[in-house]
Amino acid sequence: MVETALVDWSRLQFALTAGYHWLFVPLTLGLAVIMATMETIYVATGDEFWKRTTKFWMKLFAINFAVGIATGIILEFEFGTNWSNYSWFVGDIFGAPLAIEGIFAFFIEATFFAVMFFGWERVSKRFHLASTWLTGIGAALSAVWILIANSWMQHPVGMEFNPDTVRHEMVDFWALVLNPVAISKFFHSVFSGWMTGSIFVIGISSWYLLKGRERRFALASIRVAAIVGIIGTIAVMFSGDSSGIHAAKYQPMKLAAAEGLEDGGTRAPFSIVPGVEIPGMLSALATHDIDGYVPGINDILDGYTTPDGEYHPSAEEKMARGKLALEAFSDYRELKDSDPAAAAEARATLDQNIEYFGYGYIESRDELVPPVPLIYWAFRVMVGLGGFLLMLMFFVLWAERRRRIENMRWLLWVALLSIPLVYIAGQAGWIVAEVGRQPWTIEGLLPVKAAVSSVSVAAVKTTFWLFVAIFTLFLAIEIRILFKAIKHGPNVDND
Repeated sequence: MVETALVDWSRLQFALTAGYHWLFVPLTLGLAVIMATMETIYVATGDEFWKRTTKFWMKLFAINFAVGIATGIILEFEFGTNWSNYSWFVGDIFGAPLAIEGIFAFFIEATFFAVMFFGWERVSKRFHLASTWLTGIGAALSAVWILIANSWMQHPVGMEFNPDTVRHEMVDFWALVLNPVAISKFFHSVFSGWMTGSIFVIGISSWYLLKGRERRFALASIRVAAIVGIIGTIAVMFSGDSSGIHAAKYQPMKLAAAEGLEDGGTRAPFSIVPGVEIPGMLSALATHDIDGYVPGINDILDGYTTPDGEYHPSAEEKMARGKLALEAFSDYRELKDSDPAAAAEARATLDQNIEYFGYGYIESRDELVPPVPLIYWAFRVMVGLGGFLLMLMFFVLWAERRRRIENMRWLLWVALLSIPLVYIAGQAGWIVAEVGRQPWTIEGLLPVKAAVSSVSVAAVKTTFWLFVAIFTLFLAIEIRILFKAIKHGPNVDND
């Protein structure tokens, strides 16, 4: 088995890359909708003010878009460099959505982005507007294929294991695409981008009002962004509810860890913070039934039977069946040419236990429990900040419509200082999603320690610190360019 240090450093490197990449993606998704909405107003009204307003936010969008592409390319390369066993084991499945994503990213997005950014005076108003919307749609469609791939890792469907090639092979493409986890994750991620873009626009616009600059531009931008953000955040709540139900069904350990639930049962309580609980609420959220059964960490490890009689094996039973599957796989590979009858028997044993194949790599039941405190508090940070930001957007919209926001300098400061908070909420959400499924790279099929490449720890450490330097430089350059563009201002009006 690979050494622990290699697994830890490989995970840390991938987390670093993914975390940096997700700084840019949600802002791209959110700004795309906001600037497309503004341009729609321009085309509908003919007011040049909205054209200049759109062009300013489009400039910030382009800066963020460019840096996001750079981090995303590196992220995809890491599957081959750091996770080659994973890539071999499930490359036939995981590679398909990544390939389709590349088509959307480099053909659809790039084509319409060029028209959108450089075609203002070269194409008609309506064609340019269509290009702006299609750029945003292309970004969302690009994201959907990445999220389909990620969701398959959370809930693997549409495949079967081929012991001759030692690969999982796709047998149902549409099961992959219509994976219920993927659908929920897509809407949750895209609409969280709307929230990110909206808070960003509101915060920057608030800075202009604090400086007494670009009054009409700032107020108009706040109005559009707040409406988009409120719609997006409410949609995040509904898609989050769906994600919770899927976690309860397909990843009960993740749900138990997010709630710090050691012993479950019916009418399971929802923990606000340690010691403060709402009776029955977790059951209601996870099953839409206040009497629904939710297993806790100990139940999952010890094995449990649901009230309707469905038995779930203990950790030890799963590990035993996993080792049986591995042994049968080894026997099949060894005997398939010399003793076909014995090989067929081994293949039958493998097929009977393939569901627990990944558990054969697990050495202790403790490995099956993710870091509970981290997931528990990350979930509360995500939900708490999401609720706060929703109230902020409602309040900002109310103050803008009542023409009071300019005199509420404290509210403008809160809006400006909330820009980092929306990023923290997004990162916390991904911690719950990704750390919550540990120790699995693919839920139940392939643990992380069996997925890494056979490379030296020193090599991973070196590239990790190299990426820290490169990504930090990328981020610093983007922030510097954004600050320069914001400080220069849109020069839309001098009210």
